[in-house]
Amino acid sequence: MKTNVTQVMVDEHKLILRMIALVEKNTDLLEQGKFRNWQFYLDAVDFIRNYADRFHHAKEEDVLFIELIENGMPEKQSPIEAMHMEHEQGRAHVRAMEEAAQKALEGETGQGAIIAENAKGYAALLRGHIEKEDDILYPLAERVLPQEVRDRMLQAYEKAEAKTPGLEEKYRNLVKGYEAQIAA
Repeated sequence: MKTNVTQVMVDEHKLILRMIALVEKNTDLLEQGKFRNWQFYLDAVDFIRNYADRFHHAKEEDVLFIELIENGMPEKQSPIEAMHMEHEQGRAHVRAMEEAAQKALEGETGQGAIIAENAKGYAALLRGHIEKEDDILYPLAERVLPQEVRDRMLQAYEKAEAKTPGLEEKYRNLVKGYEAQIAA
């Protein structure tokens, strides 16, 4: 029986998708003139940077992608290169969203449209990105990675997680809190 080395990332995608759903819902309200909680967007940026980017991508980019390359997947003109490019595109949306939300929080007008454009761009990019990983890249990884590298990979994931104790719980609670506001 093969040790599953991508399930942890599929599970993390579920929390990321819950945040994306919040971003989409609040951005729809923003565009209708019914949402002006600029701090939500700064919290979303914080979640994306620390949970999605540092916590999740630390496993993906620093462990999974490396093992795939070492086990025969080309680094260039490959799914790995495409995933890296999408990670960078996402980071650009996040930077623009953060800058506009900060300006809006400081009272600068006209930032809502910039926030909405980048929030929607990020959400659409991430939904497609996660779908490609969950449906194509991860199943491929499960087929091609030899058993002898899998325990080492799981240990590397645990080591990455140990660098940020309590981080996953913090962001799970953040998402729950915003979900409760929408349900109210």
